[in-house]
Amino acid sequence: MRKSVFLAVIVFVSCSKTYYPQGAFSPTSKHELDYSNIEFWAAHPDKVDLSDNTPEGLNHWTRPEVDVFYLYPTSYTGDKGETKWNADIDDKKVNKKTDDLAIKYQASAWNHAGKVYAPYYRQAHINAYWNDDKASAIKAFDFAYGDVKNAFEYYLKNQNHGRPIILASHSQGSTHMERLIKDFFDGKELQSRLVAAYLLGMPVLESSFTHLKPCEVADDVECYVSWRTFKSGHYPFKNVTSDVVVTNPLSWERDTTAIIKSKNPGSIFYKFKDIKVANVGAQVHKDILWSDRPKFRGSRLLRTKNYHAGDVNLYYISIRSNAKLRAEKYLETIKK
Repeated sequence: MRKSVFLAVIVFVSCSKTYYPQGAFSPTSKHELDYSNIEFWAAHPDKVDLSDNTPEGLNHWTRPEVDVFYLYPTSYTGDKGETKWNADIDDKKVNKKTDDLAIKYQASAWNHAGKVYAPYYRQAHINAYWNDDKASAIKAFDFAYGDVKNAFEYYLKNQNHGRPIILASHSQGSTHMERLIKDFFDGKELQSRLVAAYLLGMPVLESSFTHLKPCEVADDVECYVSWRTFKSGHYPFKNVTSDVVVTNPLSWERDTTAIIKSKNPGSIFYKFKDIKVANVGAQVHKDILWSDRPKFRGSRLLRTKNYHAGDVNLYYISIRSNAKLRAEKYLETIKK
């Protein structure tokens, strides 16, 4: 099946054979990465990268007063040869997939609100989420988070210079971002510099943080939003987790009001420059977000009801506008 027919950013479903980690966890390398090396950054203000892209007709606004720290989803997905628990930092195939999909189609959604920083990290294999070897899976995630923490500490010490920060992440990126917030932001001095956190693609509990609260309206700051997207009418779980935070990315509120697709300012699919206005709506349902079935070239072949891959792209322009709004609100607040 041709990828150009299928997706939109991260392919909605995989048709290829999956390779799994072999044996107990063993680190790909024990050395700590030197994030002063710009080659270890998938996106960085001092290099030309795919997070700089903007869809046709949109401005690359970028507030110099605000930074965006973004963590990408899993691109180490069990392709041929991917049998280690964690990706190698210099795996060109994995890094290219990260760049071509997550950095271009996701990280760029926040370039309207600030300067984007996105470290490469030795991500855990996708199978770590459901592998029976739980001990090795935990070690793989811990190993990946070690890189994330190291990168953030380097960024904070050498490049942030006291600027406000937007945190953005998807899927495995959100697994690590939740931990990063607990270590550096929640109830700590740095929380006052948080514009907002976009923790997408994973269930984030309202009880996850002691001090940081969910955003309630579109221009709230020092708060977080989260959602997981599925086809309207489909509920994939046996039980509802009532504590999961779900934000509607069209209204930016948490109630169950359905926002019709005509209110969606734009989705981004395979043709990055082509903004699809009024493609899908959004409604909070229990602990997930419901979306209309998206329409894009080849979408008639779409069989999955799990729209995880489209958490950002289905609401790309709304996210872009909201990040700018929150950045402006934050900057106005601190100037008073």
